[in-house]
Amino acid sequence: MTLKRGSEVLLGVGSSHGVAIAPAVVLSGSRRAVRRQHVAETAVEEERERFDVAVRDVQQDLQATLSSVVPGRPEAAILEAYLLMAGDELFAQEVSLQIENERRCADWAVAEVTAKFVAKLERVDDAYMRERSHDIDFVGQRLLRALRGGSSMSDELNVTEPSIVIAHDLSPADTAAMTRAPIVAFVTEVGSRTSHTSIMARALEIPAVVGVKNALDRIGTGDMVIVDGLRGQVIVDPSPLEIAEAEQRGGRYAAMMNKLGQGRDRPARTQDGTLVRLQANIELALEAELAVEHGAEGIGLYRTEYLYVDRAAPPSEEEQYQSFRKVLGEIGDRPVTLRTFDIGGDKFVSTFPMPKELNPMLGLRAVRLALSERALFFEHLRAMARASGQGDVQVMIPMVASLDELHAVRELLEEARLSVKAEGQVVADVIPLGVMIEVPAAAVMADMYAREADFLSIGTNDLVQYALAIDRTNQALAHLASPFDPGVLRLVHGVIRAGLEHDCPVSLCGEMASDPMGALLLLGFGLRSMSMESVAIPEIKEAISRVNMTELKTLAGEALACRTASEVNDLLFEALGDRLRDLLTGEPLSTPGGPPPSSDAPPGLSSD
Repeated sequence: MTLKRGSEVLLGVGSSHGVAIAPAVVLSGSRRAVRRQHVAETAVEEERERFDVAVRDVQQDLQATLSSVVPGRPEAAILEAYLLMAGDELFAQEVSLQIENERRCADWAVAEVTAKFVAKLERVDDAYMRERSHDIDFVGQRLLRALRGGSSMSDELNVTEPSIVIAHDLSPADTAAMTRAPIVAFVTEVGSRTSHTSIMARALEIPAVVGVKNALDRIGTGDMVIVDGLRGQVIVDPSPLEIAEAEQRGGRYAAMMNKLGQGRDRPARTQDGTLVRLQANIELALEAELAVEHGAEGIGLYRTEYLYVDRAAPPSEEEQYQSFRKVLGEIGDRPVTLRTFDIGGDKFVSTFPMPKELNPMLGLRAVRLALSERALFFEHLRAMARASGQGDVQVMIPMVASLDELHAVRELLEEARLSVKAEGQVVADVIPLGVMIEVPAAAVMADMYAREADFLSIGTNDLVQYALAIDRTNQALAHLASPFDPGVLRLVHGVIRAGLEHDCPVSLCGEMASDPMGALLLLGFGLRSMSMESVAIPEIKEAISRVNMTELKTLAGEALACRTASEVNDLLFEALGDRLRDLLTGEPLSTPGGPPPSSDAPPGLSSD
């Protein structure tokens, strides 16, 4: 029997939760062949002028789109970054050299420089930074369209009814331009939870599934489509029964999220009264507002390295201070943890002339780089010290592998604090200084760090890959890079225990905290504070309210006795699966003794 086309289910990554049902609008995203012509010496200035005009046209188009976006929203910050990229001096210099030295036309030069910048970012290991290669590619493509006299991808849209956009990829500029159209979901062939398409979808609070291979070949404009961001599924030309089921699942999820949102100010508390502090991880100062909206009790991780991204020169002390001050203003009297910049290795930024290394992940990065660039680092710390006079600020050091690094940064931070105070500025009498536990050596020495640091924060994203010697971005190995590996769990448990024994506060800011199963297991280990993507806070708060500490402690002991990550997964599902079904899959809660949750949403973290 031949199955109808609509029975095909396409799989991807559910990067923005929810369910949408509507006809598809396919954006071909086809790239015309780039004109590759050599030009005469007399035409060099003309080609440079063509490039300058294209840059101005793209900037004007982006500025027009930005003016239609509500100020202060995350998408506004992304569009502002695009404006910076379009006018980037390094990019323009490279294009000019291509035109002058290689005698290439502006189109060819832009294509070559874009490919060079994209290739450099695609080689890094960090998922967020690798996704920025798509952003550079988007800017390059818009410049090429401008050179051809073309328009943006969003101009392909001409819809008046609710529609689902299907594309190879979408830039924030494209998605922001679509906000006036009745777009109810996105589907892209590439991307991850950290791609800007995903960030924009979550900001717009519409479902999205990314990384759907060959979506453009399998979906046509006008096809009815179900986008299930809970399961990471796209159903093409669904049956009436599939539509009815999707409507019910989407309705349940929307009602649940609405209810959870109404309880944003309630504390995260287990059934037997144990309180848990849930904070937010942010990259941009503007995200602090979103964190408050989702009930964050503070900022547990502000990734300050993103102040250095997409710019030709490092940010000034004043610019950094104003960013920190903005976060403190949004967050009120809640605490804010500023992580010193984690640059190098997997995070490429143009403001630092990084040395070529055979293995940059084990080279000059994070605190090592900071201590080798003391003047720049001192300015960074001064901005943090100034911010300490405006609110509850603590400072955290990434990738610490030696107590000597803690001592050196503490000395510099105190020097920065005293220099700010000497100028008559308001500054805290004491600025708490903590370390991130991301290197196995630090985890093993957690008792020593707990004696000397003011607090510890476990970064499971890097700890997993360093402990297991697995690149978590390698698709062939991603299934092995699990935070539920017993070796990783024992390291995490050891750090939490060391903090308790030495009365040193311990938090966790890795993605493990955003997973309901992971968060509850961490509570069983004794953790009482964790930081996560702000949109995950309501769900984690709800998961905590459904358990008691007695069972979690028992579960934690059993997990530490497991031999493999799969055994831990099975243990967690058997104990908690039924109670968390709605949070994991959008399905209704099972009755006691009912079937286990769908395998569509296994516990643990996605490979992205």
